[in-house]
Amino acid sequence: MGYKIVVAGATGNVGREMLNILAERQFPVDEIAVLASRRSIGTEVSFGDKTLKTKDIEGFDFTGWDMALFAIGSEATKKYAPIAAKAGCVVIDNSSLYRYDADVPLIVPEVNADAITGYSKKNIIANPNCSTAQMVVALKPLHDRARIKRVVVSTYQATSGAGKEGVDELWDQTKSIYNPTDEVPPKKFQKQIAFNVIPHIDVFMEDGSTKEEWKMVVETKKIVDPKIKVTATCVRVPVFVGHAESVNIEFEEFLDEDEARDILREAPGIMVVDKREDGGYVTPIECVGDFATFISRIRQDSTIENGLNLWCVSDNLRKGAALNAVQIAETLGNRVLQKG
Repeated sequence: MGYKIVVAGATGNVGREMLNILAERQFPVDEIAVLASRRSIGTEVSFGDKTLKTKDIEGFDFTGWDMALFAIGSEATKKYAPIAAKAGCVVIDNSSLYRYDADVPLIVPEVNADAITGYSKKNIIANPNCSTAQMVVALKPLHDRARIKRVVVSTYQATSGAGKEGVDELWDQTKSIYNPTDEVPPKKFQKQIAFNVIPHIDVFMEDGSTKEEWKMVVETKKIVDPKIKVTATCVRVPVFVGHAESVNIEFEEFLDEDEARDILREAPGIMVVDKREDGGYVTPIECVGDFATFISRIRQDSTIENGLNLWCVSDNLRKGAALNAVQIAETLGNRVLQKG
């Protein structure tokens, strides 16, 4: 006996990826419903070797469904998540709406799977921000060994993190560079993204940081340890898929780079590719379609007493969103609902 699963936002980048991953990982599905907004009703999406037609989320009856994977943005989630949860369907939400709610667990299964039992307070589980998810997978095993005091992270985030419009804008602007009569002004992003980098993701806050940077700080504390100090600079780069991060970590006690490498090699969800030679590291284009978070460039930071640097790369549509949501569903099934 398997699960009755709903995927809301099934026509978007993340929703389609959720369907791909559910099929790839052979999640025990008895029945599946794919939902979208009214303008996308009837759009066909793939689920393994099946083709499904989307239904209107408006008025959908969530009664009798086990889990709903939401990839519909905060505004729509605010409307539909409580309806699903009240009907007894556990919502796994990819938006930022519930991440900072004390009654909603924020889960990365490799890091804090035990916290999933808190879902029962609201029948909702939150998926973290894409840039946070891949970083905490790397931080947690190191924190367990040497206790992290402070993290300084700079991100290099792909345009797909801003949805289909972000990918299209990079594509169209890149083409327009070679055809000067075809000007494509910035629309989704604040400045030209083609052949450029933009140190601005989400809105600015009073202290000068952006909300994306604030998310990384707050979410790392909630998922790993509230005592960890985090400072982030988040940058959009002209890449279609795959977020990269340069991470500097200060520990309470000394951790040798070789031991750190061994710890990360054994940690769940991580693949270490760290050769000190040309090409002995992973770049965003190489991680696309993969489940792993890749760690490279592990080395001692000689400017502080107990410091390490590392390079972290992951497919933001997978570990940063769809894969993590499916892993949450797997964890919920194995630990709580126990079907399939």
